[in-house]
Amino acid sequence: MTPGTADRPLMPIEDFEDLAEVAPKGVRLEYIDGRVRTKDALSVEDFEELERRAPETVRLEYINGKLEVKAMPDGNHSEIHMWLLEQCLQHRPDLRLHHERGVRTEAYRKGRARADGALVRRGHFKGHGEWSAANGVLMVVEITSHDRDTNQRDRIDKPVGYAAVDIPVYLLIDRDNNTVVVYSEPKDGRYQQAAAHPWGTPVELPAPVGFTLDTEELKDYAD
Repeated sequence: MTPGTADRPLMPIEDFEDLAEVAPKGVRLEYIDGRVRTKDALSVEDFEELERRAPETVRLEYINGKLEVKAMPDGNHSEIHMWLLEQCLQHRPDLRLHHERGVRTEAYRKGRARADGALVRRGHFKGHGEWSAANGVLMVVEITSHDRDTNQRDRIDKPVGYAAVDIPVYLLIDRDNNTVVVYSEPKDGRYQQAAAHPWGTPVELPAPVGFTLDTEELKDYAD
């Protein structure tokens, strides 16, 4: 990890000021220790309105009833996404890996996650709005960012949220530990299987994805 990256604020103060300026009436934001928080309980409806108004430099999620800021991707993050996209197209040309797709997660679909990748059959998202139900999503992908919230968000909250809506596979590309973690077999709001693989080793993706990733190239993006 680049020294100091985990200590950087998730949102620059300038972006917070821009977001606060466009916040819906009744949504009061505060800036604490580089994080954005709401002064009052935030409904999913208010979150969606806030997210629609947010400046393009700000990526927001709604996790466990709280407003969360997702770090903007750096170059290695983008290259890893392209690597995975190429692998998916090679092995499953019938599928499409959508980037930054909004997915309804958690119990009763009350969460709003902006997945780094959502693997679906071609044409699946036609006619959808900004936030899609998880039905038909075969795999979601998160690529960790070097920020201090990544552990809670990607390794703890996201597996629970995705399992709750029965997404068959959650693929976590963990840049802090140089591993690929495959979560599968969702049941009762938890993935029953979680297998971590070092970068450079073959990674089998279970059904309904059903192919093996060659992860040798990931070693080029070790920070």
